[in-house]
Amino acid sequence: MIIVPLKEGENIERALKKFKRKFEKTGVIRELRSRQAFVKPSVRRREEIKKAMYVQKMQENEE
Repeated sequence: MIIVPLKEGENIERALKKFKRKFEKTGVIRELRSRQAFVKPSVRRREEIKKAMYVQKMQENEE
């Protein structure tokens, strides 16, 4: 359960923003979306490799 402590006189919008940030960090929505459709392990691995290649290329261009 996510608990967001409120300070005296704190704006409800700010508390909602904190809650959303904490909820996003848990990764619940990301996991639900990934479970909607089955992805074969080979396809998942291929996507990870593509992402790693992209990140490496971006880091090389940065230097």
